[in-house]
Amino acid sequence: MKNTFIYKRATLADFRQAIDEYGWIVYEKAISQRLISDITAAFDSSYHIRREIQMLNGIEVNMEGTLHHLLEKDNFSLELLSKLYCHRELKDFLGGNYILNGINGVINSKKTRTYIQNVHRDVRTFSSENKIMIQMIVVLDDFTLFNGATHFLSGSHKLDRRPDEKYFKSYAQQAIAKKGSIILFDSNLWHAGGINYTRKVRRALTLGFTKPYIKQQFDYPRYLGYEFGETLAADLRQIIGYNARVPASLHEYYQPVEQRMYKSDQG
Repeated sequence: MKNTFIYKRATLADFRQAIDEYGWIVYEKAISQRLISDITAAFDSSYHIRREIQMLNGIEVNMEGTLHHLLEKDNFSLELLSKLYCHRELKDFLGGNYILNGINGVINSKKTRTYIQNVHRDVRTFSSENKIMIQMIVVLDDFTLFNGATHFLSGSHKLDRRPDEKYFKSYAQQAIAKKGSIILFDSNLWHAGGINYTRKVRRALTLGFTKPYIKQQFDYPRYLGYEFGETLAADLRQIIGYNARVPASLHEYYQPVEQRMYKSDQG
């Protein structure tokens, strides 16, 4: 595919051209196999915790194989984010500082039928030229034609309306990629998870990044703890959202500039 590159060799110009023309780009050989193994090793236990809550709250239908909000103190997530994968591209697309909107996982098995297999885009409101959100897929198992590789309708990030189902199936391409690859795509792009016809699961991480003034799906700074944030490197504090918090009391609001919860460089 013309929008596939070796991660360490790709240029910013490659990203700009591919993301404008196709709406998505594949970076091969991006993440070490050691880190990939650490991520997949955590999937089963993380899934069981979340599946129990889904079932307890009566929302298990069409949610099988989905793991939401995997940012935790003692798993792979902090190391992954600290590597700043595609940092140059994310800053370029979003026009400066950005924060994590969500970090989720998918376990696609032969029996799985979930909402992510419907044709959709990851922003509710079409943002056109105003780039507010970009998605990242971390490929944990090879994406193939047979195990449910994601379908992307190239160029559809420039379309306001949802494409016809028949048209999507006729023209969408599957993102064939090796384990350890990264796929970036414009959140306006229409796409759908594929069906896994094999006996093995196909796993992936899905991360969303936004301009800092966009509300996060989950309050990661409050969940991890404000004091914990003080122990993190500056880049990681920024990405997790510690520089774009919302005060919850007058005491938190009335602070000197350097101690304010929402920093002046967050847009």
